[in-house]
Amino acid sequence: MRQTIRLLSWNIHGGIGADGRFDLARIVRLIERHDPDVIALQEVDSRGRAGDAAPVAFLSQSLGEHAAEARTISAPDGHYGHCVISRFPLGDIRVEDLSFISREPRCAIVSSIETPGGTFRLVTTHLGLSIVERRAQAKRLAALACEGKGPCIAMGDFNDWFAFGHVRRRLKRVMPQRTMERTFPAAWPLLRLDRIYCAAPVRLVASWTDPEAASASDHLPVIADVMLA
Repeated sequence: MRQTIRLLSWNIHGGIGADGRFDLARIVRLIERHDPDVIALQEVDSRGRAGDAAPVAFLSQSLGEHAAEARTISAPDGHYGHCVISRFPLGDIRVEDLSFISREPRCAIVSSIETPGGTFRLVTTHLGLSIVERRAQAKRLAALACEGKGPCIAMGDFNDWFAFGHVRRRLKRVMPQRTMERTFPAAWPLLRLDRIYCAAPVRLVASWTDPEAASASDHLPVIADVMLA
């Protein structure tokens, strides 16, 4: 049975918008407008938010039934990282370390997602700022995309700002279909930092972004409809 599912990936800048306010409800309202089935959020930050609801808990309770979290930085006053939120069950969840020497810790969340139209593997990440570290991280992501059975979808903030950057070239070998929206900086998007990748039998049907998200983060989200064969 063929099924179309909607994906959304967004670097939410810790929930802090262009006005300098921390407002996760604003993030939720914008995401809900697109009604995604699977969501990947980067820069989810609870540090210094002792008086606020835990961001991952608040976001998952608002947006989906199932969630997985990767904490790349842990501090006495909270955590920083990224998460996956899904309407469909998540299975075989694990966090893969992508950290490179002394650079900021990075990782990928790997899981399987069971939908009525079939199961696919999902890899979500937020890659580093250094060209050298991204080269190593891209190699590992490509390997993760190829392991196991069934189709794979990858999404996140890849920080690959070059038109023919190494991340894009490495991943297109194993996942040739990708979104092409410019998402950063949100107020005047020039760079395609945020992407969704997939390969047959998954088919990218449509993709877009939402300029109104510039009020809520320094990135725009990338949204895509994909068809599971």
